[in-house]
Amino acid sequence: MKVLLINGSPHEHGCTYRALCEIEHTLRGEGIDTEFFRLGAAPIRGCTGCGACARMKQNRCVHDDDAVNRALEKCADADGFVFGSPVHYASAGGEITCLMDRMFYAGSGLMRGKPAAAIVSARRAGTTAAIDQLNKYFTISGMPIVPSQYWPMVHGTSPADVEKDEEGLQIMRQLARNLAWMVKSFALAREHGILPPAPESERKRTNFIR
Repeated sequence: MKVLLINGSPHEHGCTYRALCEIEHTLRGEGIDTEFFRLGAAPIRGCTGCGACARMKQNRCVHDDDAVNRALEKCADADGFVFGSPVHYASAGGEITCLMDRMFYAGSGLMRGKPAAAIVSARRAGTTAAIDQLNKYFTISGMPIVPSQYWPMVHGTSPADVEKDEEGLQIMRQLARNLAWMVKSFALAREHGILPPAPESERKRTNFIR
């Protein structure tokens, strides 16, 4: 069993990374393997709405010059996900937003039924708005959201500041324990033939223009 930890910060060892490390350490203590996936500072293009991924049906984006397809390749083997982001103007960072737009449009079937969590870091505010933004990718894709004891955020302008956020780090640990429990429970359910419900064969798309 493995959880994919996606670091959406351009800073390799910044505040978001420190929060993800707390999760990683706790998951490993619960017997869950982990893998980091770092976006870094390289640009990630936004979704162009070309629809090529839907036509190809290969769980890939037609644009293959950035991190999106590399991330999708890791999704099939992952049993759970944590997406971490800094807060920019009360929303998730631009790179992880572009990544998730294309990941979930091209390959949400690789993630359906698997538990996921969004965690964010900020100096002060905008955190709950960013968490709400990221959670919407999960709910539209049939992914159970992992809870904690409070909204999953840490505060500070440096990893040293995050070290002082005792509540924030405790939230990360509780989230990791809940995620480990969900991953193990879902694996046990699959062993007994209890699978996630399949979507209906025909997906309805309704607008309200007469």
